[in-house]
Amino acid sequence: MERAAKKQLDLEELARMRGATAPLDDGPLAALADAQVAIAVAAADTIGVRVAAGPSAFSASGSASASGSASASASASAPGSGSASGSRSVVSPVTLVVTAFGPVTDVTKNVTPELRGDGHELLLVDISGGKGRLGGSCLAQVFNQLGDVPPDLDDPQRLARLFAALQELVAAGKLAAYHDRSDGGLVVTALEMAFASGLGLELDTSAVHADPFAALFAEELGAIVEVASADVADVRAVLEAAGAKVHALGRAVPGDRVRIVHAGTTVVDAPRTQLRARWSHVTHAMAARRDDPGCAAEEHATRLDPEAPGLTAHLTFTTSAAPVRSGPRPRVAILREQGVNGQIEMAAAFTLAGFDAIDVHMTDLVEGRIDLGDFRGAVACGGFSFGDVLGAGRGWASTFRHNARAKDALAKFVGRGDTFLLGVCNGCQMLADLADQLLGATHWPRFVRNRSEQFEARVVMLGIADSPSIFFRGMAGSRIPVANSHGEGRAELDPKQLAALDASGLVAARFVDGRGAVATTYPANPNGSPSGIAALTTADGRFTIMMPHPERVFRNAQLSWRPRAWTGDHSPWMQMFHNARAWVG
Repeated sequence: MERAAKKQLDLEELARMRGATAPLDDGPLAALADAQVAIAVAAADTIGVRVAAGPSAFSASGSASASGSASASASASAPGSGSASGSRSVVSPVTLVVTAFGPVTDVTKNVTPELRGDGHELLLVDISGGKGRLGGSCLAQVFNQLGDVPPDLDDPQRLARLFAALQELVAAGKLAAYHDRSDGGLVVTALEMAFASGLGLELDTSAVHADPFAALFAEELGAIVEVASADVADVRAVLEAAGAKVHALGRAVPGDRVRIVHAGTTVVDAPRTQLRARWSHVTHAMAARRDDPGCAAEEHATRLDPEAPGLTAHLTFTTSAAPVRSGPRPRVAILREQGVNGQIEMAAAFTLAGFDAIDVHMTDLVEGRIDLGDFRGAVACGGFSFGDVLGAGRGWASTFRHNARAKDALAKFVGRGDTFLLGVCNGCQMLADLADQLLGATHWPRFVRNRSEQFEARVVMLGIADSPSIFFRGMAGSRIPVANSHGEGRAELDPKQLAALDASGLVAARFVDGRGAVATTYPANPNGSPSGIAALTTADGRFTIMMPHPERVFRNAQLSWRPRAWTGDHSPWMQMFHNARAWVG
C-alpha cells in the first residue's frame, strides 16, 4: 500500500509539473516534456523510486531580433525557431535530467575511477542487450550529425538489478575501480580512468560489438569496472545473474601508452598524454581566457607530463589515538563571526582530541558575555565573514580592532603564556590582519586574491616544515593531502620580506608537489604564495595560521583521495589536534 501511495503521488506530481510549464506547442519542447513524464513514470513504476523534478523545467526561453534587441519570457517555443523578421528564439534546457535519491549507509565503501593496474582486469558491464546505438552520441556530433536511434533504458528492472549487484560487490570489496559508460562511450570512459590513474591501457573491444564505432563510441547504459584477477569469475557471475552482459576488455598497464585492438586491427595506439591533450584542450582554452593565463598554462603542462606523480603522501610519524586523560577537559573557544561556516568541523576535531569546545560568537565578546579568561585555546574558523566585502577576514578583524571589549579580551588572552591561537582560512586572514596586536606575529603577511583569479577548492598537498608550532610537533618532513578552499590565500610579500621569513624558521607548512618539492606552479600551489607558504607560526609556537583546512579532513573518510594503506578512522591531520592537547597538559 505504501509503495502504491508513493506511485500515485509521483503520477500526480508529474501531471502538475507537465501542466505548470509554459504553454507548449507541438514540437521538440513538448516532446521533451512528454519524455520526462514518461521516463519518470517508468522509473517510479518499475523501480519504485521517487523522482526529483521541478515545475519550471521547460519554461525558460529567450529571443533575439535581427536588430540585436533581446528579451526573455516564460513562454516556451521550439529551440532555434524564428520568424520572417529574423528573430530567433532559444529554449533552455534542452537536456533531460532525471534525479533520484538513495541512502549511503557506509561512506568508507566507495569506488572511484582510479585504476590499480597490476593484477587486475577491466570488464565492460553492458545492460543494453548488446546494442550499439549511436544516435545523439558525441561521435555523431563530431561529424555534425544527429544519427538515427539513440540509446534508451529498455529494461528499467535490469538497471535496478544491476545497481543492487554493484552495491553487493562494493560492499564485498570486489571492485577496485568503477566508471559509468556515458558521454563518449567506452573509449572515453576507459581513457578517463587512465587519466585519473597515470597508467596506460591494453584493451581488446572485439567482443563488445562487431562494429568498431559502436564498440568504442556507443553511449549505451553500462560501466567499466576493474577487478582483481582472482575475483573475475565471481564478479562476472554476480553481474550476469543481474541480467548484464560482461565482456573482458584487458587491463591497465604501467607507462604512457594506450593500445586498443578491435577484430585484430589496432584502432588506437597513442601516448596517453597526447590523448589527454585532445581531451582537455577545451578546458585549457576556457581557463586561459577566463583565469590567469599563466596558471592555465601551468595546469595544462602538469596534465601532459607523463612523469607527473599526482597526489602522493609521506609520513614521518605514526598516527595513533589520543591518550586517555582524567580530569576536566581544557576549554577551547571556537570563534566565529557572521558568515563563518567551519565551526562544526573544528569543534568536532578539538573535542575528539580531548578539549571542551565552546561556541563563541563575536557578539559574546562584544557584549561581555565571554572574555576568554578561562580558555586555554582559541580558534578562528573558516568561512566568509561579512561576505569578505571588505577583503577576506578584514571585517572580522575590524571587530577586534575597533571594539574595546573584544580587543581587550584578545589582548589579555594572547598575553598569557599558557594559551594557544589557531587561525584557519578566513580565520587565518583575520589574524594576519591583526598581526600587529599578536606578540611575535609582526612578520605575518596579508593574504590577497589568488593568482589564478578564481576561488580554489581542491585537494592539495602540504609539506610540514621544521618550525616551533605546537600544532606540528613531530610532523616535520611529512607530506599530507588536505582540503583547500579560498579565493584570497596568496601571501603578499616583497623579496626582502620573503627572504627574512624563509630565514626565520617560522614557516610552518608549504604547498608541495607530488615529489615533495616546494610548489611554485599552479595547481600544486593553488594561490601563488611565494615559496609555497601555506602556514606560519611565532617564535614560541603558540600562534599558528594556515590557509588549508585540516579540520575538514581529520577523518580518513573525509579525504577524497588518500593512500589505500590509510585504513584507520583518523587521518594524519588528527595529530595536530592531539599535539595541541599534549601541549596544554
